[in-house]
Amino acid sequence: MAITTNTSTFLKLLLGSAIGLVTAVNASAQSQSQDEIVVTGKYLYVDQINALKSPTPIIDVPQSLSIVTADQITNQGFDSVGDIINYIPGVTNTQGEGHRDAVVFRGVRSTADFFVDGVRDDVQYYRGLYNIEQVEILRGANALLFGRGGTGGLVNRVTKKGQLGEQFTGYKASLDTFGAFGLELDSNFATSDNSAIRINGMYENLNNHRDFYDGDRFAINPTARFELSPQTIVDLSYEYIDNQRFIDRGIPVNDLTGGDGEPVKAFKDIVFGDPELNTAQNKAHVLRATLTQEFSNNLKGVFNASYSDFDKLYQNFYAQDLRSLTADGTSGVVRLDGYVDTTQRKSFNLSGNLIGEFATGRIEHTIVTGLEYRDTSNNNDRFNPEFPFGADGAGDDREDFIIARPLNFFGGSGVDSDGNAFTVGFGNVNDNTEADVKVFSAFIQDEIALSDKLDIVIGARFDSFDFEVDDLKTSEQRGRKDEEISPRLGLVLKPQENVSFYGSFSQSFLPRSGGQFASVSNTTQLFEPDVFESLEAGLKWDIVSGLSFTAAYFQNEQTIDAAIDGAPEDLERRGLEVDGFELQLEGQFTERLYVRAGYANLKGKTDFNDIGVAQELPRELPENTFSIWSNFQVTDRFGLGLGATYQDEAFISDLDIGAPSSSHPTLPSFTRLDAAAYYDVNDDMRIQVNIENLTDTVYFPSSHSTHQATVGAPLNARFTVSGRF
Repeated sequence: MAITTNTSTFLKLLLGSAIGLVTAVNASAQSQSQDEIVVTGKYLYVDQINALKSPTPIIDVPQSLSIVTADQITNQGFDSVGDIINYIPGVTNTQGEGHRDAVVFRGVRSTADFFVDGVRDDVQYYRGLYNIEQVEILRGANALLFGRGGTGGLVNRVTKKGQLGEQFTGYKASLDTFGAFGLELDSNFATSDNSAIRINGMYENLNNHRDFYDGDRFAINPTARFELSPQTIVDLSYEYIDNQRFIDRGIPVNDLTGGDGEPVKAFKDIVFGDPELNTAQNKAHVLRATLTQEFSNNLKGVFNASYSDFDKLYQNFYAQDLRSLTADGTSGVVRLDGYVDTTQRKSFNLSGNLIGEFATGRIEHTIVTGLEYRDTSNNNDRFNPEFPFGADGAGDDREDFIIARPLNFFGGSGVDSDGNAFTVGFGNVNDNTEADVKVFSAFIQDEIALSDKLDIVIGARFDSFDFEVDDLKTSEQRGRKDEEISPRLGLVLKPQENVSFYGSFSQSFLPRSGGQFASVSNTTQLFEPDVFESLEAGLKWDIVSGLSFTAAYFQNEQTIDAAIDGAPEDLERRGLEVDGFELQLEGQFTERLYVRAGYANLKGKTDFNDIGVAQELPRELPENTFSIWSNFQVTDRFGLGLGATYQDEAFISDLDIGAPSSSHPTLPSFTRLDAAAYYDVNDDMRIQVNIENLTDTVYFPSSHSTHQATVGAPLNARFTVSGRF
């Protein structure tokens, strides 16, 4: 098929312009102007691996997405993925048991839908931002490009790469009013005309508003880039991560008869755990290699190899139940549970994508096709505590304590609510498994430009997911092999070059082993994977250069197999349905004013929990969320930032629609105000202060379970010096 001269020229100009813009942004990053924020995100880094895998302008993508650049991360003082999620419509945080990133994408909870440069990063830990160029948050089912999971959305972090022909060192030092401090370094060295080495590193000493909280986080990420020819680029990367921190699972809610179901504010300063034993430790070694090859002006290949080795310990005690409250509501009896969990995970990943552009007559095609192979071994064990007296006086894995600050519990020893002194140990094996997962995938997608005003996106992905587990506790071996096809169809109508209307259908699946390779039982191994379907329609409008608006309406449906009365031969299809809409506005209103605002309205129902029970309202699904952030450049060197996030009340557990209860566990609604001020001392140095929770609001942003509500931080400030030389 011949490629027309006009099409070839257009594609060259499109790719060349986008690559030139990104390169220019990287070269002038020290100016830290808001123009960079707009330009950097326009094509999602077409010269690097990115979430879309093809050089598609955002206005032509038939789904809702958000991009947060390194400059925005600095301006808003973000230091975690969770901080970013607070300002993204349709996506909220869940607690993640105090040791991991955990996100609710349009009502679907996930700890595994995380990616680095398009490669899966599914271990449960807190991800740093020190080496990140931008963060991409996609909503909707994303199996075509990413395989299993991606059910409600995903987070892709694009890392910093070596810059050819440049010498610079960037730095950042920060200190907050809790006493936590951090250091970051970003150095790039041009080792020749065709090679460069870049080293990103960070150290953070952790502290916050909660008793006993402390920890250290260290990471280093040297990378190298080699331009073997004008058409061939190789990127190599090694990352070492060492993270140790105190685990805080939050406070109980008042779900007693006559209670309001909300977290007990009188307990906001009490830690319900062991000050010495609540801890998480994680060490990781990650190797990545990428080959980018331009075979011609219209054909490009991206080939990846990665290996990761994670070793993690997670040990905690937490509030499992509120047993009683005193008349004044300031004390009572709480029941603690706990466990110690270790995970060793090694993953090897190979993938290759080809991006080709050609025309059949007047119809233009952008085809993305790829193969992926992934081999993961996952060893996990969990031990429950053994309290000598136990919550019921007979000795078990739970114990009751009188509520006080602090609890009478330290280093595994204490006094229970009956006055019994004890020492607890972890000797009760809950589970012990060794799992092996092999995944083979192949996909193809065609972006078809039927005319200047109409595009069609069509594609499908095949996944073979082979899971085997050796249950060392029961001496059983189980497994399952799933082979699934995930389709995608999208339509983009552009009445004007700066306006698009789109519609899309996509499907995703999740094997019965779950996103974290949890052991399948003799019953669940017989069931088909969970299926997720997503319908979405929306509008994207580039109002003026550098200012864009997105509106999206969607319907998501998840279906699963469930056994009736534990009998796998008697199945029932059950699931979760969520529908809603999102609004997002971002860009430069004026030369000095940048605004990013988002709103989401979500409604859902589920029948996951009990066979025969009426449908329920799903947990952790606030009906309304809103966020806004604005930067105003007062002078050429001085700027101000102001932001707000609002979250409606959300149920901590599913609520039976037929029998609502006033004491049902609930996170109350809240509004948090944030602010920033920064001054550029010169072109190479900035001083900055970020203030969180200006009104000192007491709020509870997330939870993991009924009696584990996170206590939001009070008024606090972080002072930062950053620059480049």
